[in-house]
Order: sequence, then structure tokens, then C-alpha cells
Amino acid sequence: MRDAVIVDAVRTAVGKRNGSLAKHHSATLSAHVLTALAERNHLDPAVVDDVVWGCAIGVGMQSGCIGRAAVLAAGWPESVPGLTIDRQCGSSQQAVHQAAAGVVAGQYDVAVAGGVEIMSAVPASATLADGQFGQPFGPDVWKRYDDRRFHQGVGAQMIAAEYGITRTEMDQHALDSHARAARAIDEGRFKDQIAPITVTGDNGAEHTFDTDEGVRRGSTLETLGGLAPAFGEGGTITAGNASQISDGAGALLITTSEFARAQGWTPIARIHTAVVAGTDPVTMLKGPIPATAKVLKKSGLTLDDIGVFEINEAFASVTLAWLRETGADYTQMNPNGGAMAIGHPVGGSGARIMTTLVHHMREQGIRYGLQSMCEGGGMANATILELLS
Repeated sequence: MRDAVIVDAVRTAVGKRNGSLAKHHSATLSAHVLTALAERNHLDPAVVDDVVWGCAIGVGMQSGCIGRAAVLAAGWPESVPGLTIDRQCGSSQQAVHQAAAGVVAGQYDVAVAGGVEIMSAVPASATLADGQFGQPFGPDVWKRYDDRRFHQGVGAQMIAAEYGITRTEMDQHALDSHARAARAIDEGRFKDQIAPITVTGDNGAEHTFDTDEGVRRGSTLETLGGLAPAFGEGGTITAGNASQISDGAGALLITTSEFARAQGWTPIARIHTAVVAGTDPVTMLKGPIPATAKVLKKSGLTLDDIGVFEINEAFASVTLAWLRETGADYTQMNPNGGAMAIGHPVGGSGARIMTTLVHHMREQGIRYGLQSMCEGGGMANATILELLS
């Protein structure tokens, strides 16, 4: 039976809003990680059967099938196609699932999966276009949910209330995320996974961008406690305990064990099990809870078999609720920091997180790792990886 393995994974450093990557075109940034992936593995792009690319905000420079544009911008042969997937925040994690499924099915021998988002230039609100082309979801969906409009921040606040998660708990979680990410940077844990890129600063000088720039050092509970609620008076969700608006891209090389051997590649991990789950679209962000249960059941593994969890920190309430439901070890979740510190370039986050996950598994000798992330509309992907090298 054919399998699907990850030969390598690479990402850009994540840029903060209006930061180092803000002026890059999404196709150019995507091409950068495609080129890095090919160079690192002596990959002939002509053998790639498809580039499966995640992007959540498909307007402006991210429209017109950014997956195809990435291939062309990288100078890869015109014979290499590209596909763009929108599963909201989980777009590039779904891209990995789709690439892996194609490899296992025999439709692909080699695929590249990944994603991009330049939120500085293409904000999430851009898809609404002031209602010029109608509103998302539509009247039948609104009627089903008593005319309630879906909003991720409001959903995150509802989750905090449902689970009794306090402002202090969320702020401490945010501090921990920044501290873990800062430690990972200082210890060089991200060095092998980041493809440095030359950028031009506001002063016109060029420099190498190779470090996630959203990580804050030296913050305190008192500092975070002074931030105003983001979603209504008396709320506990703030800019400090939520993910950052970010820019970035990532790419993973996926093939079979047999093809990898023929190319002289040593895969890092096998894609053991991949699922997707749905949940209510009002609270919206509880999807990683049923997705985790589903992927564990399908895999035949238990929570205790998993050595590291990457659960996207869309909001602190999301990951803390997941912890309460699953009973997972807090120290095993996002050990190198998460989206509150590193950032959340939405359509590219799945690839960023999985890149971090596979490198961490290899460095720490962890056999099984689990990744999940909440998604707009009330969904979540979950993936279990098995270490091979």
C-alpha cells in the first residue's frame, strides 16, 4: 500500500502586521519557499505533479489561483499545475491532507503542499468588499441560526464563558507562548526550518529577514491586564491573548516512501492519519476538540501516545478549552510558542505549524505529533504525524 511522507518542510519567518514582509507580493513570497524547498532537496520541479496551496483571503493579489501563480513566480516549468484551497485558517493544513491523499491514491508521485497569507496587504475584511457582491453564508444559513452573524472574536468570548476561563488564565497563556517562542529563537530551534529572505526596510536598506518578529519579550500580567477588551465592554478577549495579524508562507515536500528512496531522500515523518470535523458556526472555534477525538479514534492511538501537540492559538480561550476537554499536558502543547507569539498568517498557518512540528519531532525524537486548528464556519483539521528519521 502506498503511503505519504514529508521529506522536508520550510517556511519564512513570520512578519508582523506592516512589518518586514508587508510589501511582498503573495506569489513572490510563495515562490521563495518553493525555491528553498527545491534547493534544499535537489528537487527537479518538473517531477512535481501538483502544488496544493492554502490561502484564506482570495482577493486582490491572492486571487486568480495563487497556487498557480506561485509556481510561475518560482520559475518552475509551466507543466507544473497549482491548486488553491480555502478552508479558512486551516487552508494549508488541508492542502497537506489533499496532497497526501493524492499521493496515497496514486494520482501524484510528488506533491508540494503549503500556503501563504499577506494580511498586511489583504486584510480579512477584504473578502466582504462592503457587500458589493453579496454577503457570506446567505439568508438560509442566517435563518438556521436565528439571524446570528458569525464572528470569531465573539465566538472566542463565548468559549471563555462556557469553560469559565478567566482573563488572568488567558493572559498567562499568552505570556507563556511568547516566552516559549523567545526561548526557541534563542536556542536556534527555528534555524533549520526558516528560509531567510532579503527585505528592504523603511530606510531603503536591505537586510536578511530570518526571525519571527511578533515575539514580545519582557511583558507581564500587569501589562497585558491593562489592554482593553476587544469584543465588548466587560469581555476578556484582548489583542494580547489573541493571535496576531501576520504575513508568511510555508511549503512541504510530500511523496511516497518508495519514491523518496529512489531520489535518495530521507523523509522526516509519515502522515499517519488526517481528518476534518465540523462544529457549530456560532461559537465556531471549538472544532479542534471533536477533531482531536476523531483523529485519535481513526488512528487507533491514545492521547498518551502523542508526544507533542500543535493546537493553533487563534485565541487563548480556544487552546485552553481544548486542554480542558482533552486533559493533555500543557507543557506538550505548542512547546515552541504559538500564534499569539509567532503570528497567524491565516491561510499559511497550517504549513507554518506543521513545519515547526516536524522539525521539533525530529530534534526531540518524538514518535507521534498531533496538529489541529479551528477554522471559520465551525470546522477543524487534525493530523497525526509519525516520525521516520
